[in-house]
Amino acid sequence: MKWRDQKSSSNIDDRRLQKTPASMVNLQVLIPLIRWLLGTKFGRVVLLMGVIAMFLGYNPLALISGGGVQNAQISKDDDKYAQFIGVVLAQTENVWNKQFQIIGKNYKEPKLVLFRGAVQSGCGFANSQVGPFYCPADQKIYIDLSFFDELANRHNAPGDFANAYVLAHEVGHHVQNLLGILSQTNREKQGKNEKNQNAIQVKVELGADCLAGVWAHYLDDILEDGDIDEALNAASMIGDDTLQKQARGYVVPDSFTHGSAMQRKNAFYKGYKSGSISICKF
Repeated sequence: MKWRDQKSSSNIDDRRLQKTPASMVNLQVLIPLIRWLLGTKFGRVVLLMGVIAMFLGYNPLALISGGGVQNAQISKDDDKYAQFIGVVLAQTENVWNKQFQIIGKNYKEPKLVLFRGAVQSGCGFANSQVGPFYCPADQKIYIDLSFFDELANRHNAPGDFANAYVLAHEVGHHVQNLLGILSQTNREKQGKNEKNQNAIQVKVELGADCLAGVWAHYLDDILEDGDIDEALNAASMIGDDTLQKQARGYVVPDSFTHGSAMQRKNAFYKGYKSGSISICKF
């Protein structure tokens, strides 16, 4: 993807250097910390003191850190990711502003929040283990840029356009939100059992993959050889069946929430070949 020297979006909220509230650090370190403390007599005493402090209304981590944990200095690689993601977001803005004009609607550009470790969103607290996500409540996209290293190293999906696909997928959810698709599917889920709710959610996720493909359809000037293959590979490597096989060695289709590897690849490619919003209904 020819992204260097391209315009970057102004809709970036960079929180990477903000202090992470101690209550959010708890989510990340509490379980392994407790296990470690239980292994020693001194640790058990510390735990007891912590329980007493919490009973009295104090947060032990807040007492230690002064209310939060200062995030480390931003690395050059992290900053490169941030520059790249700003350009990709600008490209989504270009495409979706034009596409919404075609269907007679106004496109409200989403904000993108860069964070490290944990973040507070309009949908509640989240840490980096959640992965990139879109929050309909505040119409913002949240990304811990360390996810891109995980995408390449853990999921074997390297490449700048693999990363671009991830952001384009979340922007796809924003498009769905603006078109009323998310609120409609939330109504459809009401009263359904878990299996049927999952099936509905899969359709939402495949729709976002398709919309990411629609976006890619209009990038002829900046696409390079192999870019679409990178996106298709990423879609495959984070398919529910792929992830479940890696995690536990077997697949439970009724528990899918994003779609299989083949479904996700096909959805992206369907949008890419058509370039039409209307085709992204599943």
